Amino acid sequence: MEFFLILVKNFRNFLWGPCTIALILGVGIYITVFTGFFQIFNVKDILKNTIGSIKKDEKSSDGISSFQAVSTALAGSIGTGNIFGVATALVTGGPGAIFWMWVSAFFGMMLKYSEVLLSVKYRVLGRDGLYCGGPMYVMEKGLNFKFLGKIFSVFCILASFGIGSTTQTNSAAIALEKGFGVPKYITSIVVMIVFFVIIIGGIKRVGAISERIVPFMSLTYILISLFIIFKNIAVIPECFRLIFNSAFNFKASVGGGLGYCVNAAMQYGISRSVFVSEAGLGSSPIAHAASNVKSKVKQGEWGIFEVFFNTIVLCTMTALVIISTGALELCENKEQLTMFAFSKEVGFFSNIILGIGTALFGFTTTMSWCYYAEQSIKYITKNNKFVLIYRIIYIISIGVGGVCAMELVWHLSDVFNALMAYPNLIAILILSPKIFKITKEHKLKIKENSKKVVKSNDNG
Repeated sequence: MEFFLILVKNFRNFLWGPCTIALILGVGIYITVFTGFFQIFNVKDILKNTIGSIKKDEKSSDGISSFQAVSTALAGSIGTGNIFGVATALVTGGPGAIFWMWVSAFFGMMLKYSEVLLSVKYRVLGRDGLYCGGPMYVMEKGLNFKFLGKIFSVFCILASFGIGSTTQTNSAAIALEKGFGVPKYITSIVVMIVFFVIIIGGIKRVGAISERIVPFMSLTYILISLFIIFKNIAVIPECFRLIFNSAFNFKASVGGGLGYCVNAAMQYGISRSVFVSEAGLGSSPIAHAASNVKSKVKQGEWGIFEVFFNTIVLCTMTALVIISTGALELCENKEQLTMFAFSKEVGFFSNIILGIGTALFGFTTTMSWCYYAEQSIKYITKNNKFVLIYRIIYIISIGVGGVCAMELVWHLSDVFNALMAYPNLIAILILSPKIFKITKEHKLKIKENSKKVVKSNDNG
């Protein structure tokens, strides 16, 4: 097992080396620049079409609502990454990893926007009367390269066992054991049973459950985090100083390169950002494509909001809680770093909240990733029999994930994430002119509508 762990770790470090980091940041920067920094200068339109349109969001027979789609996508990404993934980034990459999470998230907003936009553009109406789409359909219909779509689908299926089932159950089991003394195997068995009951309802049931659980647990987590942050408000400026200084710490430079500290901070910061937001992976666009929304740009703007809320808001809060409480230096068991930080300030009550929160976040993530993988299986085989086989294997992996070694699980997740990212980023790059054209048309439409409003007010 030790040899296998070392092998996986080395492969993970290879995949998340300079090439992958440069590709993810490079594509994100490229899209950001040529859309005129859309995530900054169109923030009013983004807010209007996302959280400002929730009340008007309607369901229909041919898909789920936009809010359900983004809730499902958030359910697939909010979870152990926000609570425990930030902790692993801090331990392995230092406080500077948080800075690189921010950088990756900023450009990741436009990556998510692009992949969601393309997935809605090239989606199809399935035999069940529901929309289905994702990068595999983009590669087939947009690039006329179905084989690449199948490669992506295979990587997505493999990734579902890492980011989708094992890491989520593992973290939930640790949290519930710490908070309530529940044995890990009990958590695994319960999650397996409940998961089986829910997942047979398909995307509509997943969306309905996600839109209820995700907002409630996110708000609860935010309120507790804010309480701790304001309690330690005096040291928060020092926390930010430490993050920025550590991000560019060249003291440990090696052989004229970037230096180990900077390299580790970048590597773990960006890889954890991708794990948390899934920007560039192409996974959550599978959920977005199931939305009944007609506007490609509007659903793409939900992607921007998704990355901002998930990484910039939630992950930053987790990082500030850990650093401001001194948990990074005081906690000996790094696997329980986040729980140590919360319990230090709030007491045993926080263990209960984090235990329940991690379990619910992890469960919704597990549901979403099962749906992503099932859509990939349907794309490859066109046969529902293979979906049933996959569900059985997936449920078994949930049980295994609850009791296996944490370090191995995280490294495997990073490996599968990188493998998914490559074909997806290639598709975004090749189809970027279409992204720019659609975005430009949307901007012109906004300007025309603004002029009409001004004229109407003048005439009035």
